[in-house]
Amino acid sequence: MGNEVYSASVAIGLGALVGTALFVPFVAVSYRRRGRVTLGRAALWAAALVYFLAIWTYTLLPLPDAETYRCAGVNLDVLAFVDDLRSAHSLTDFAVLQLALNVLLFLPLGFFLRVLAGRGILTALLVGFGVSLVIETTQLTGVWGVFPCAYRVFDVDDLLMNTAGALLGSVIALVVPRRLRGSALPDASVTPHPVTRGRRLLAMVCDGLGAALVGGVVAVGVQVVLEYVVRDRAAVLDGSLAQLASNVVPIAIWTVVTLVTGRTVGDIAVELRYRGGALPQLLARPLRFVGGIGGYLLLSLVPAPWSFVAGLFAVASVIARLTTTQGGGLPGIVSGQRVTDAREPAGPAPMLGSAAAAASGQEPAAK
Repeated sequence: MGNEVYSASVAIGLGALVGTALFVPFVAVSYRRRGRVTLGRAALWAAALVYFLAIWTYTLLPLPDAETYRCAGVNLDVLAFVDDLRSAHSLTDFAVLQLALNVLLFLPLGFFLRVLAGRGILTALLVGFGVSLVIETTQLTGVWGVFPCAYRVFDVDDLLMNTAGALLGSVIALVVPRRLRGSALPDASVTPHPVTRGRRLLAMVCDGLGAALVGGVVAVGVQVVLEYVVRDRAAVLDGSLAQLASNVVPIAIWTVVTLVTGRTVGDIAVELRYRGGALPQLLARPLRFVGGIGGYLLLSLVPAPWSFVAGLFAVASVIARLTTTQGGGLPGIVSGQRVTDAREPAGPAPMLGSAAAAASGQEPAAK
């Protein structure tokens, strides 16, 4: 039981790390292929990620101890499972349970392939067999030569049962309505969708998470270079250079992206764009950057005891998203622009007052 808990913990931990790293790309792909991100579909993808990692952790972990290492055998008899079933005395017999677990282990694979990727029986057959073959070969070769021989039995019956499980999962997935299956929806990449406050908050999350991940990767990279290339141990222990780089690089990247495209990374991910306003783009874009993620990143540089201002700015930004028209928030306030779906055709700015009346051929309304 301890090994199973260990394998599950490793899969969940790795899933959390990988899921965090892939969150922004996942949001971006979802908005382009399905037009939105739903909680249910995000949960399914998270489950699929943890499941895929669990396949490997359950079949390969724990790795054997060098002091107690023993070479395992090989079963190439395709019909060996038939003899095992015939000799079983009940459904709780070890041979029966082992076959059932091998089927159940790959059942989610076929389910996820149909529901999330829109693939059918043939794909489930090929992917199920292929993944199982890679796992069994990894075991047979002692993790591709890391160990002198196989530490788990290479069993051709496992290949058959795993593949059967993937096929069964694909069939079970047919109960899911067709409109909820598949990776893409027709015209999702060109059809505008409502700009909700939740969508704007998701853009903020993508900006904040993306900047944090970039800063973290840069900091680790700088430390690695200092340790193994420059070989300056004192600079590694000091950490100030890595801290400086982790602050400056995200600011530089988000500044360039916003000034060039008119959108932050989060806006691009959720397909949002700011339009209109009286200010020229040359001025509106820097103001929008400072009113959003840029302001938070810059305020994060403020030293103690005033470092709390970044947190206050973040709280104010969330409140503004929830209370301003269409969730334009502080960026919309300081730039004077409105937030729209990026797929919405760009039209002429709305005319006000006498200009609108003149265009319609009517007299301006009296004040």
